[in-house]
Amino acid sequence: MSMIGEKDRKTVQDRLARLARPVKAVVFTQEMECQFCSETRELMQELAGLSDKVKVEVRDFLGDAAEARRLGVDKIPAVVLLGEGDKDYGVRFYGIPAGYEFVSLLESLEMVSKGDSGLSAATREKLKSLEKPLNLQVFVTPTCPYCPRAVVLAFKLAMESPRITASMVEATEFPHLANKYQVSGVPHTVIGDSAQPMIGAYPEGPAVDLILNAMAGNGEGDGAPKGGAGGAT
Repeated sequence: MSMIGEKDRKTVQDRLARLARPVKAVVFTQEMECQFCSETRELMQELAGLSDKVKVEVRDFLGDAAEARRLGVDKIPAVVLLGEGDKDYGVRFYGIPAGYEFVSLLESLEMVSKGDSGLSAATREKLKSLEKPLNLQVFVTPTCPYCPRAVVLAFKLAMESPRITASMVEATEFPHLANKYQVSGVPHTVIGDSAQPMIGAYPEGPAVDLILNAMAGNGEGDGAPKGGAGGAT
């Protein structure tokens, strides 16, 4: 059974035709495939079949443990998008990018292909102040219409700054992580080791300010910030 519906294939193919340069998708699964591992692999292989600029490399999470460690992959299913020359922008999908998250996948392929975050000059300047590595984990569900906005913004930040990595984490596939980070609504962005998450989908400027403030330790003890678009899981 095809992962991409027949009525959607032409639309997806037309969108992939916009890719400026090749993108490699490294898909991590394992011999005894996890929940949604086979579906994630099949989805990415179907995309590759619709564009000669999308290349898929399937890796075994256990057999290729050294490569998983090199790319910072610690759970499956996982998809790592690499730009031209295997440039790693820190863009990761954990869990199948299905439902609304298929939009995040298509937008991310376009961004990585261009090699440009598309962020404003003001945001690019602010990100230069980062002095430490930052990992952004955006918890989502496939039925959340607001989540792609938060995911794509996190990926843009990762593309812009070599200090940032960003991951989409499908909450229902990794319930132990959703429980660990007290995810009760999505999108829910975990900002490094900060106890202050970003709940909801924020515009670029406020989101960057909130993330940098959290990294600086501002606002601790104030509870989770509100105001972004989003809802309960």
